[in-house]
Amino acid sequence: MKKLGLLICLALGFSTSVIAQGNAEAGKDLVISKGCVACHGTDGNSAIEMNPILAGQHEKYLVKQLKEFKLAGETGGKEGRNNVVMNSQAMLLSEQDMLDLAAYFASQDQKQGTTPEDVVALGEQLYRGGDLDRGITACIACHGPTGNGMGLAGFPDISGQHYTYLKAQLEMFRSGERNNDLNGMMRDIAKKLTDKDIETLAKYLGGLH
Repeated sequence: MKKLGLLICLALGFSTSVIAQGNAEAGKDLVISKGCVACHGTDGNSAIEMNPILAGQHEKYLVKQLKEFKLAGETGGKEGRNNVVMNSQAMLLSEQDMLDLAAYFASQDQKQGTTPEDVVALGEQLYRGGDLDRGITACIACHGPTGNGMGLAGFPDISGQHYTYLKAQLEMFRSGERNNDLNGMMRDIAKKLTDKDIETLAKYLGGLH
């Protein structure tokens, strides 16, 4: 029976090798040795508004971003996700390093943020309902009711994230400066957002859990 299963796997082109996985303990050591701690903190809860909170983020998403930062570094920014600091940092990482770092950050607890009262109503409206008249898809469709995203689908956890970081990313998606989103989905949505929409969503998501 086992031989039959093996033959089926080979016939379908499936590999019987173990899928590479990250080691959170090894990742913890890399946070120090690779300098991640300077921008993202020891546990991924960055205290710097411009730098994303990585604690609790999905492993698949983190690995994808690190690979694309490295690709941008290798191609002079022509491919991947271009960021001067992260490109150079990612160039120092092996694929196993990336898996280990992702496993570590994903295992950490994110510190909860807050949402200013004056953006709750409009933020919730945009996040949960979008804007049909302007063709803006509701954020909840991909990121879920509490902003935790969908790990298997590659949609990131955007809840509790820094306002400054979120605002910058939405603006870059809108301008096309950031273009590593799946099938251009974020660019299609962001280009329909006004400055007020972006500011509201970036503030609203800080306290969404």
